[in-house]
Amino acid sequence: MMTVETLVKRFGKVTAVDGVGFTARDGEITTLLGANGSGKTTTLVSLVGLYRPDGGRALIDGIDVQADPKAARRALGWFPDAFGLYPRLTSREHLRYFARLHGMRGAALESAMEEVIGLLGMEEIADRRTEGFSTGQQMKVALGRALIHKPRNLILDEPTRGLDVMSIRLLRETLRALKREGRCILLSSHVMAEVEELSDRVVCIARGRIVADSTPAELIASTGAANLEDAFVQVAA
Repeated sequence: MMTVETLVKRFGKVTAVDGVGFTARDGEITTLLGANGSGKTTTLVSLVGLYRPDGGRALIDGIDVQADPKAARRALGWFPDAFGLYPRLTSREHLRYFARLHGMRGAALESAMEEVIGLLGMEEIADRRTEGFSTGQQMKVALGRALIHKPRNLILDEPTRGLDVMSIRLLRETLRALKREGRCILLSSHVMAEVEELSDRVVCIARGRIVADSTPAELIASTGAANLEDAFVQVAA
């Protein structure tokens, strides 16, 4: 479970996140829904621990991210919007490197690596350098990197950006499988089709503040809108 409590983050005179609070629950996919510049990424990066909040706090399975960042990150997989792969490393070397960063060694590491390669269908690219990879191939490596240590919580920032149809399909199927395992999944998006397809709950954010927190169906019903897009436009106006 991931919890944000009255989170505030400022950059100079700009308040990017202004008292944001919500909970992403185990066994659910929660989506931060908002326009570009609404505060989605700042909120996620604060949860990962890469930003120090100016107020409030972020918790991963009850662990305060700022008080004990190492313990929080052990329980967390992070899929950023920029994949940041090392072009001279193979896919397998990426997985092994990040597994070792999480303290994995020996047979447990090798077993986890083969499991991720199988889960994401990476067999054909496992021993290729990532230089020249397509966006979909890069996505597999980045997602595998986030899953290698088997975290209970997963954060994804705009995960389908730039992906082709087959890569989006694989990503969705993987997230649904992780959800069935009881994992907690939090993602950000402004793509309505993606939100409707995946989300158990939507947390709508506008101008750094939460304006709605409910299931997609509840949000549509409460606004009287015809669809999720119209409902979001109403609450975010």
